[in-house]
Amino acid sequence: MPIPANFASPARVSAKDRAFLQIQEWIIDGTLKPQEKLNDGDLAKALGVSRTPIREALQLLSVQGFVEMFPGVGTQVTTVNPEDINKILPPLGALQALAAELAAPYMDSSTIEKLRSINRSFADSLLRGDTFSALKQDEQLHNLIIEKADNPYITSYVSSMQAHVMRLYYNKTIILKPRSIDEHEDIIKAFEEKNTHKASDVARTNWLRAIDEYYGEK
Repeated sequence: MPIPANFASPARVSAKDRAFLQIQEWIIDGTLKPQEKLNDGDLAKALGVSRTPIREALQLLSVQGFVEMFPGVGTQVTTVNPEDINKILPPLGALQALAAELAAPYMDSSTIEKLRSINRSFADSLLRGDTFSALKQDEQLHNLIIEKADNPYITSYVSSMQAHVMRLYYNKTIILKPRSIDEHEDIIKAFEEKNTHKASDVARTNWLRAIDEYYGEK
C-alpha cells in the first residue's frame, strides 16, 4: 500500500477528521486504488497519528461508501462503478435545485458578482483544458449558492455526495462541457431577476446533463 510522503495536512482539525479527509482524498484521486487493502498501522504512521483516529476515520469512510470493512479480515477501498452516476446525480441535482430556490431571495449584488467572477475563471480553465481547476471552480460556484441557502442539512448531504462526484470525475465518468458556462450564467441571471423557479430548474439541469452526456459517449 504505497502512501505519499509529501502531502499537506489541514490545520486545526482533529486527528480523526484529518485522517478522514486525507484518506478520502487519496481514494478519490486514485492514490489508493479500488480493492486495495488498507493497513491502519501504515496509515497511522504516514499521518503521524495513533491507530484510533485511523480506525474512526475508516468507519466514517465505510458509512459513506468509500471503503468496505470486513471484521476479522481487513478493510479495502471500494470499487468505482460508473453506473453510480444514476444514483448520485439525481438526488444531488434535486438538492442543488432546492439550494438555488432557497438562496434566490437573498442574492445580493456582491454575491452575484462573486458568482460571475468564479464562472469567468471556470470558463477560462475549461477552455484551456485545465479540467481539474474547472471542477474546483464549479464546486466553488455551487457551494456559494448553498452557503446563501443557509441550510446545514443541505450543506452536509451535498458535501458527502460531492466527494463521490469527484471520484467519478477522476474515473472519467463525469466530464465537464462548455455548456456549463452558459448554464451557470443563466442561474446567475435568474438570481438577478429574482426568478426562483428558473434558478432552481437550471441548477437541476446543470447537474443531470452529465448523465445524458455519459451515456451519449458510450
